[in-house]
Amino acid sequence: MKNQKSSLKSTIAVSLTNYLDAGAIVAGASGLTLWQNYLGLSGGHLGWLNALSANCFGAAIGAIIGGRMADKYGRKTIYTYNMLLYMLGVLVVIFASSFPMLLAGFLITGISVGVGVPASWTYISETSEVGNRGRNIGISQLAWSIGPALIFLLGWLVSGPLEKQVNAFGTALGISEPTALAVFGNRLIFVTLFIVALIAWLLQRRLDESAEWEISKKAEKTQPKQQHPYKALFTNKINVKSILFLVGIYLTWNFVAGAMGFFMPHVYETAGGLTNDHANFLQMFMWGLTALFSFAGFAMLADKVNQRFLYAFGTILGVAAWVVLTFVGIKSQTALWAFVVLWGIHAGFGVQAFYALWASELFPARYRAAAQGVMFFLVRGLSAVWSFVFVYIYAEGARFELAGKVLVALLLVSLVVGVIWTPKTRGKSLKEIEAMISGSD
Repeated sequence: MKNQKSSLKSTIAVSLTNYLDAGAIVAGASGLTLWQNYLGLSGGHLGWLNALSANCFGAAIGAIIGGRMADKYGRKTIYTYNMLLYMLGVLVVIFASSFPMLLAGFLITGISVGVGVPASWTYISETSEVGNRGRNIGISQLAWSIGPALIFLLGWLVSGPLEKQVNAFGTALGISEPTALAVFGNRLIFVTLFIVALIAWLLQRRLDESAEWEISKKAEKTQPKQQHPYKALFTNKINVKSILFLVGIYLTWNFVAGAMGFFMPHVYETAGGLTNDHANFLQMFMWGLTALFSFAGFAMLADKVNQRFLYAFGTILGVAAWVVLTFVGIKSQTALWAFVVLWGIHAGFGVQAFYALWASELFPARYRAAAQGVMFFLVRGLSAVWSFVFVYIYAEGARFELAGKVLVALLLVSLVVGVIWTPKTRGKSLKEIEAMISGSD
């Protein structure tokens, strides 16, 4: 019981990284149209903001660096310093007055997110009991869901019910130009991320180091010189198969979720004709459902039920969501709400949660975080390229149906790959999984 409480406590502290990851993406997304009006941005500018943010290439750069650092210097090293970088990036966004400054803030924040994610999923997995690994990863996904829910709630409040109060506050600070005043509320949302990042830094720097990592480092000193982690990662057939499987499910899903995470409020407003506060309300409701089912659908079930069935059910709901929105139409209120409900439930125990679990299970401790860093780099880096492609396909709402069909096809790929090659890791310790996938007894 004591160990369970300890792992739960550390899981909650580390899960703030997930909150800040999702929060960084949606904080910009919730005010994307406002920033566009304030700075006179084009569709190409929006593509760059997404490409270099926590949603894409910024996180990719951070992941390839942070994954290797977490294996070489320890998981705790990442937690001791990384949130300071995140706070710097957020501060740059808060005071941004030009496109280059806004872009720099998104990039710095994105790098910090990328550095933290491999270490956080690895740490949670390594400090969890066998029967609670799925639960603890589910709790980290709960934090990942609560972030957008709260951020979109704030976005809805500052552009809706509290708009007058926010404008009065901005005016008192000397802001009078209408577009500058409109984006002021979004700056306040980034202030809340700064505060949470400060709390996360204070909590995470007190964590104990992962015992699994310490054992692995001691073993290295007593063994003959081993291959470089990256060489071992890419020359071992089992590792390569694991990478192909995990990237196969996560890349195709992330093309959809990444576009949604950054562009969906903009899509609601341009293709659906909704107001900014209405768009943020829909997103807030969707993420509220995601938070609920991250706990009730994944955290409570992943260690107890057949994971192939759970993955299939959750992913099918995601496919259904985009089928409805694409073929019934985004201007239909019925289709909009069906989409919000279906995707909200799907995201709670769909691809993201299973990827976080399996990616932390299928590699040895010696390069567990590095493997995740490489995969995160590939996924978020390619998602950066995809953001420009998506902007072109979408064409400010003119080709929404075409964009929707592409996203449905991507989700189907993720569904098929995940269902066919679901790993049989439930109920096994990390040592047992390592022995199983290496073919040893």
